[in-house]
Amino acid sequence: MISKNKTKFIISLQKKKVRDEEGLFIIEGDKLVKEFLTSKVHVKTLIAKPEFISSLDSESKIYADEIEEVSYEELKHLSSLKTPHNAMAVVPIPENEPDFNEILNRLVVALDFVQDPGNLGTIIRAAAWFGIKNIVCSTDCVDVYNPKVIQASMGAILHVNIFYSNLKELLFMANEKNVPVFGTILEGDSIYKHKLDNKGIILLGNESNGISVDLIPLITEKIMIPKFSRAKSGIDSLNVGMAASIVFSEFLRKSGTLPD
Repeated sequence: MISKNKTKFIISLQKKKVRDEEGLFIIEGDKLVKEFLTSKVHVKTLIAKPEFISSLDSESKIYADEIEEVSYEELKHLSSLKTPHNAMAVVPIPENEPDFNEILNRLVVALDFVQDPGNLGTIIRAAAWFGIKNIVCSTDCVDVYNPKVIQASMGAILHVNIFYSNLKELLFMANEKNVPVFGTILEGDSIYKHKLDNKGIILLGNESNGISVDLIPLITEKIMIPKFSRAKSGIDSLNVGMAASIVFSEFLRKSGTLPD
């Protein structure tokens, strides 16, 4: 049985302030927990039902600093999900500082004020699928370690580096280095006709307001996904997560090469 103090602490990690202070976040779900362990990522605490623990091989268990065996009712109390799985874990937040000089030599995604956890998780998942390794978020984006972001990313967070930074400074640096900044705006050229590259910044904006006004002047290549439907109502825009998948796919298709 897990102690009351540990229970209270684990639940508190659902709050960003506590995650930042403790340097820890929560992952939930059998598949996700197993992916972290098989990827040799150390978890601080594995909390799981007995049958899940017994299903792990001895090597996977090495990467859990401590293992707490719990009942389904205890998991239900700890979980942020309506229907909890058989396992969850407390994981240290990785300490990684961006090297922008190195990042700008690749295709990188920049997110401006993306607020919906599901959207950020979907974008991370799409980036991992298309081999894009780095995402730079503005400081006002939703927290990548929000439990809903982790769930939506479906383990892709293991394969993509997420950084938070001042986007204006990043785009200004790109301009100075003649690195293209591809901004997705309604007034842009069709992505299906525009010349794309396997190096540069793909800038995606906020769900409601798009890219911030102060970032527009730093865009060097304006692109958009054209609407083919003739429907005049009900379909006025694409969800930013959906748009990201289309944009990433087209970049990789047109460049003809996989990113490093």
